[in-house]
Amino acid sequence: MHSISAKILETLNNGKRQLGEDALNHLSAFIQSQLLEDQSFKDKSGKSDMYYTAFGWMLCFVLNIKLNTKKMAEYLSVFNENELDLIHYASFKRCQLLHYLMSKGSLLTWLKTHRKQTIKPLESFRNVPHDDINAPYTQYIWLSLLEDTGNKLNDSENVNRALKVYQLDEGGYMNVKGGSAATTNASAAALSVLGQITNYQFDNSLEFVKKQQHVSGGFLATGSSPVPDLLSTATALFILRCYQQSPNYEAHDFIEAHWSESGGFIATLLDAESDVEYCFYGLLALGAAQSNNSDAKR
Repeated sequence: MHSISAKILETLNNGKRQLGEDALNHLSAFIQSQLLEDQSFKDKSGKSDMYYTAFGWMLCFVLNIKLNTKKMAEYLSVFNENELDLIHYASFKRCQLLHYLMSKGSLLTWLKTHRKQTIKPLESFRNVPHDDINAPYTQYIWLSLLEDTGNKLNDSENVNRALKVYQLDEGGYMNVKGGSAATTNASAAALSVLGQITNYQFDNSLEFVKKQQHVSGGFLATGSSPVPDLLSTATALFILRCYQQSPNYEAHDFIEAHWSESGGFIATLLDAESDVEYCFYGLLALGAAQSNNSDAKR
């Protein structure tokens, strides 16, 4: 079975195929505007950040944006892996993988690069999302890291059992123990982990995800969110695609509405600024929406 990263890459490529030449050039130009001299990508404040760089390098790989692989290697060489939190450690390992791919050329497939590496145990990280190693998002990052480094999840039964603690009666998941509201992104994270364990057998929690879709086509982060957002829409559509499920409504117009004149994508219609992370979500959403909307309402 393909890794989470390989599924993401496939979906991004599918999103790319939905765009004409002018649209691709517009998106690529914005992405290149976020690139710094050392080949890293800048965050919302304009500073270099490994997390944003992982998004940027994957987009460059998909969109055939040429990067200086020597400078990429120099950028990676300055980091001390032992000082990174889980999010940035996983981003670092993915960047190493992307650098390898770009150095060797596109003839290599993503799957062939999953060489087994020794990595830090999950318990050794001082900072993990929500300060909880068992939370759905933490487990999603951890499993992605394992797969990117050629390792396997050895305690799938325990992970499956631990995730149930974060599930509410309505079917959705939350990232905080004892919380009262499930979220789209926590549910998508949990379903990604469970899907990799069960080979994406149907899960009733998918119905919770579907119910978070607004008639506009976008997905709400929570039931009480004022407006749908692009991140929740991308993660929801992606997980539905993985399970070969269709959303309730067609989402293409919603995604298009979040593509700004700058060439980048915005988080919500209330936002004005874009960044490379939301370009990633935009292209992912386009790729997932095209794949699984055959039964969706217009």
